[in-house]
Parts: sequence; structure tokens; C-alpha cells
Amino acid sequence: GFGVLGCLLLLAVLWLTPAVEAAREASRRSQCTNNLSQIGLALHNYQSTYGSFPSVAITDKSGRPMLSWRVAILPYLEQRDLYDRFHLDEPWDSPHNVTLLDLMPGLYECPTDTSLTPRTTGYQGVMGPGTAFPSDLHTIRFEEIKDGLSTTLLVVESRHAVAWTRPDEIPFVMATTPTGMGSHHPNGFNALQADGWVKFVTSDTSRKTLNAMLTRNGNEAIAP
Repeated sequence: GFGVLGCLLLLAVLWLTPAVEAAREASRRSQCTNNLSQIGLALHNYQSTYGSFPSVAITDKSGRPMLSWRVAILPYLEQRDLYDRFHLDEPWDSPHNVTLLDLMPGLYECPTDTSLTPRTTGYQGVMGPGTAFPSDLHTIRFEEIKDGLSTTLLVVESRHAVAWTRPDEIPFVMATTPTGMGSHHPNGFNALQADGWVKFVTSDTSRKTLNAMLTRNGNEAIAP
């Protein structure tokens, strides 16, 4: 028979399994937080160089979106050589630029998101009027974030991954419930603040609070 010792070992395994998985998820979430922190540092270094955050998209001379802001910050992620290989006046899926999709930096990938297909990312900007990534492609300076850098979100996780070079972000309209944000972490998602810190936004966060965090100059009061 299985015996008393066998039963005890089985019970021990069953008891430890949730704890082991919880520890693994904690490690993955920590890595995700670090990824967004590195993206935040790159965005701040871009701001130091150009006086503003990048536009939500790199455009051609006529103003048509070609490539994501994720390409624009590559030089500040120690990826200058990769950045220099892009044809910035061509769309993300041009015959040349599409060949660079396979070279996605690893920090654009959340380790918890096992649904990610190669060359895609869940780290996206929130694009819309009043956000840090305006849909009119205006670039935002620190002083334009009047609600405060520590209460304004720049980049969030999304459960709907996109090709990392594609200028495809989460749309935001104040009058509607924010959609598209989320993650494969339990109970919420990581979000990068304008001050460079990463916040974990819990699933029970209200629409009002989310709207307030996504706008840069709405004068809303946000509880800690």
C-alpha cells in the first residue's frame, strides 16, 4: 500500500504547491516591475535629451504614424544599434522594418504573460486627449503633467498584446470606462507612473480613480 509515509509526502506536496507557485509568480511580477522601471528610466532619459516624452508614434514627413514610441526609446535601452537599423520614414511592417521584429528587447515581455506570441508586447501607452500620449501626437513635457508625476500613468500592461514596433496603443476617452488594461498577474496589473515608479493597480480600482490616473491635467484628487 501507499503507507503512512507516502500519504504524508503527498500531503506535503499538495500543501507546498500553492506556496511554490505563489513564490514563482511573485518573482515574475517583480521582473515585470523591473521591465517597466527600465522603460521608465529610458523615457526620462529621452525627456532629458529632447525636453519632452516621445510622441506616441514616430511619423513620416506627412505626419502619418510609422513606428511605436517603443522604437523611439531604444537608444536609451542600450539598443542604439537596433534603433539605427530602422527606416524611420517607413511603416512598422514595411519589407525592411518587419525583419527587425524578431529583435525585440527582452524587457518588453512580461514573464507572467505566457500567451504572448513572439515579437509582441503587452506594455502599451494609453493614448487619448489629456493623457501623457495624446492622440494628436503632441509631445508632453514634465511641466504639462499638472496633476503630478506620481499620480499620472504613462505605460500600462494590456492583455491584448501587439507587435512591439507597431504604433498601436490603448485608446482612452474620458467619458467611457477605460478598457484594454490588464495583465496575467492575479488581481491587477503593473503600471508605470510619470515619475518613473511602477504601481500595481488592483482589479477593484474604480473607474473614477483610473480616469484620474490616466489624465495629466484633470485636477482630480486621488487617494493614496
